[in-house]
Amino acid sequence: MTTARTATPSTARAINDRLALNLLLEQGPLTATELRGLTGLSRPTVADLLDRLQRTGLVAVVGERGEQRRGPNARVYALVASRAHLGAVDVRSGGVSLIVADLAGRTLATAEAPVDGGGGPGTAARIVDVLRETARGAGVERLHTIAVGAPGLVDPATGRLHSTGDLPGWHTELLTALRELPGVEVILENEVNLAGRAEYRIGAARDRETFVLLWLGHSVGAAVVLDGRLRRGFSGGTGEICFLPVPGAVGLPSADSCEGGFHGLVGSAAVCALARAHGLPADPAGDAPAAEAAVRAALVASGPGEPGGAFLDELAERIALGAAAVCVVLDPGCVVLGGELGRAGGDELAARVERRLALLSPLRTEVRAGTAGGGAVLAGAVLTAGDAARRDLFGEP
Repeated sequence: MTTARTATPSTARAINDRLALNLLLEQGPLTATELRGLTGLSRPTVADLLDRLQRTGLVAVVGERGEQRRGPNARVYALVASRAHLGAVDVRSGGVSLIVADLAGRTLATAEAPVDGGGGPGTAARIVDVLRETARGAGVERLHTIAVGAPGLVDPATGRLHSTGDLPGWHTELLTALRELPGVEVILENEVNLAGRAEYRIGAARDRETFVLLWLGHSVGAAVVLDGRLRRGFSGGTGEICFLPVPGAVGLPSADSCEGGFHGLVGSAAVCALARAHGLPADPAGDAPAAEAAVRAALVASGPGEPGGAFLDELAERIALGAAAVCVVLDPGCVVLGGELGRAGGDELAARVERRLALLSPLRTEVRAGTAGGGAVLAGAVLTAGDAARRDLFGEP
């Protein structure tokens, strides 16, 4: 026989508090009457939770609003966004970009910390100092949670970073230095997974519970969201499609090199070489900004008889090869093109990839251009840090 259980008064209060706090976060300042209408809770229950949340410093009265009734104006309540502060860090081989934000995810300050020559002793400490100084400049003395996006495999069991390529040693040293900050939770995530979270929450996949983000930049990777959940795999390697063997690549990839894989077709160096082969200007350096510029130049010169159209067609064919391999295994229904190349190509490149993908896969798949922007990794880091901080402060499971 199953015994029915009801929520204890303390559990019910916690649930109601979380409900009200999330509504104030999502919708902004609200009156008690508006909270009652949105939650379905009684007048005494809403009054009790607002009093309780004010005493904990999570909610404050921010003004008054006139209503169509007799009596005094209604008080307007808002989440106290300064109750906790967030750090977001995007780690690349050439340096770090970072954001300091409030509990509501609003950016308070940004900074760049370039690293030359592969870094050296003291690099990690210098970056941590930049983060501290940026926070202090915004009036923030302590960060509650820091989310870090970095290339490589993030082990879901241990949270450790494992390189899949030749990444500088200061990456690991930075994580160690951040984790030594007193009273701060540090969350490490693969940078493409953070970009995928941004596209899911605020970008091109907001209306999708299942999709794959293809990150096209210096290298290539993927973020996989299935049924609303980001999938990481056993070792954190879900989405390492730079190692995917595909036709047209030179040779095959190996355990320590993705040059013979999908990376060899759509990495930034390969895209720059393809642009030059079509008579388009492309910096021989072959970095992500150069590839982005080549794609933008191709869009300008994509009219009849111009070289840009042929270049975009061939690039779309290459991207579709990797997308098809992902789609026939996962059937995501939607592929989002992100990274520098996805951003540069926009809807035009996405449409070309979708047409070619339809010829390779029997599974109907929509291809969209990412809309989270060039700061998708940092945006995903802010969202991740905010979720963790609110779980702690709001008592969410």
